[in-house]
Amino acid sequence: MTDRELDAAGITDPALRDAYTRCRQLNARHGKTYFLATRLLPADRRPAVHALYGFARWADDIVDSLDARLTNERRLTELTRLQADMERGLRDGGSTEPVVLALADTARRYGIDHQHFSDFMASMRSDLCVTDYPTYDDLRQYMHGSAAVIGLQMLPVLGTVTPRESAAPHAAALGVAFQLTNFLRDVGEDLDRGRVYLPVDLLAAHGVDRHLLTWSRRSGRRDRRITQALRTAAALTRGVYREAAPGLAMLDPVSRPCVRTAFVLYGGILEAIADDGYAVVHRRAVVPRRRRVAVALNGLLSVTAARARSRAQARRSALPDLRAGQDPRTLPEPPEPQEPPDLRAARSASESAHQEVT
Repeated sequence: MTDRELDAAGITDPALRDAYTRCRQLNARHGKTYFLATRLLPADRRPAVHALYGFARWADDIVDSLDARLTNERRLTELTRLQADMERGLRDGGSTEPVVLALADTARRYGIDHQHFSDFMASMRSDLCVTDYPTYDDLRQYMHGSAAVIGLQMLPVLGTVTPRESAAPHAAALGVAFQLTNFLRDVGEDLDRGRVYLPVDLLAAHGVDRHLLTWSRRSGRRDRRITQALRTAAALTRGVYREAAPGLAMLDPVSRPCVRTAFVLYGGILEAIADDGYAVVHRRAVVPRRRRVAVALNGLLSVTAARARSRAQARRSALPDLRAGQDPRTLPEPPEPQEPPDLRAARSASESAHQEVT
């Protein structure tokens, strides 16, 4: 699939092709839900999504690695080096770091505002010194750089049928909704890193603080106050999904199945958390593979239908007009229909996904 995606995007330079391939590998390895949804995009747009994800993942891994040898000073040094490389790449278009090279090329191709990348790096640096957030407003300020800008970076790649500024708030909200979902899912793992992303005032309203969360994590024991606080956080997150939802219809029709699939799959994580009794302090809730595959297959059906409509419209536009009195039998025979490559690839992806769960 990689070569076909790169060919479709017009990426011919060998170094760039290698860079985009590296980003795709990062997406496939670490962002299973995200990667599955990306497969529903037209082939020519996928490399850009892989580049944006790959860069974000690269920076996030510097911050979140549990390697005890990585002190905060060393993490900051690596982030500073990455940001300097990013700024040079965005300015000059080149880099010796493959992920930055792909990012710079994507930013140039789609005219992505460089400020979004600077804001992202600022939030990554704050993770090295900020370990909790007093209020939801404080958390939203952090998530502007860590999540909202990801939605804004994606918007030029996805395309819109409305002015981009109309869709931007919804795209930003979707990035925030996805991250809030991850925060809920990863409460226990974030505690191990010394961080609590749920707002202090939300937890305190239910009698919960860092000490209680840490006790629960270490002892393996449940507490109803924690469960109630997590339910409240889940309800808040669903509200952000509602903020994001109107933006789906503003996207280019060929991008909607991808984003809608991600919307449903990430929402499914909230359902999995609830079904598991909000036990995220102790274990990560996981959407069953069968559920992921079912949602993806539904997205494939939407993609297939949309592309079939587009092809039918193109064929109608290409039909010659009949002159008055002309016998339609004299027109040349149309070519035999061929199964489009995207549909063959989609079928292959769905069959592979099905094999994983059977």
